[in-house]
Amino acid sequence: MVIPGYDPDDLDDRLEELLTERDLADYLTPDERERYDSGESLVDLLSPDDIRDLLDGPETEGADDARRP
Repeated sequence: MVIPGYDPDDLDDRLEELLTERDLADYLTPDERERYDSGESLVDLLSPDDIRDLLDGPETEGADDARRP
């Protein structure tokens, strides 16, 4: 999934950071986990809703405020 204005590698790195706090099994099916372990990007494996939930989760609260004028 391509998100305009975001570098896919940076987004994938951020998702990996957030998921270190969570169980990947909550977000990935066994097949998706196998693909992830083989090197596929989380950006490609997670649904848009999952990506949004992760980025808007408690770990990122206030992060948007720093970017708002």
